[in-house]
Amino acid sequence: MITFMLEPANLPFAVALAIMVFIAVIEGVGALLGFALSGLLDNLMPDLDIDVDAPDVGDHGAFGEFLTWLRLREVPVIIVLIAFLTSFAITGFVMQQLLQAMFGFMLPAMIAAGITVFLCLPGVRAFAGVLGKIMPKDETEAVGVDSFIGRTVVLTLGTASAGEPAQGKLKDEHGQSHYLMVEPDLAADIFTQGSSLLIVRRKGGVFFGIKDPNTDPINS
Repeated sequence: MITFMLEPANLPFAVALAIMVFIAVIEGVGALLGFALSGLLDNLMPDLDIDVDAPDVGDHGAFGEFLTWLRLREVPVIIVLIAFLTSFAITGFVMQQLLQAMFGFMLPAMIAAGITVFLCLPGVRAFAGVLGKIMPKDETEAVGVDSFIGRTVVLTLGTASAGEPAQGKLKDEHGQSHYLMVEPDLAADIFTQGSSLLIVRRKGGVFFGIKDPNTDPINS
């Protein structure tokens, strides 16, 4: 089986499987160190404000409906990524094995990968749904990142200074935790681990904060 998986024709699927395992290891190590790759990925993604029940989906169109179909509004981005990598790898291996058993050949790697991207999509949706149900609830609640503005974030890793964001932990209106990359809004400010900041704006995947007037930060 290992020999089959490492065949040149199966390289894209072996790489996808290896990436999936790597992500799982990073998440496990991150849980011990207070670093959440899943939360950071969610906040780096654009806010998908899509209402698929509305009669007019406007600029979102078919692409917006496709993203919703993939459950990007229901589960964290990392769950969809893991679901894609897993479904892609399994679908590709099964397809190549069937071809080899029935016809005595396998498709070239790039052709097989292109076909598998489309064949694996139903599996991505199904697998993401299963993972979303078995994960703890505080990891599956999807909220808009712009709703974080006006909330308090506590730095959990690193020192935040102008141009040098640090990781912070924030709780949303549901009481669920999110991990953000945070910089001081004022260039002269420096905040160390444990400091409490009030989020005032965001730019892309980075949030900007000021000293929280309702708490006594450790450092400012």
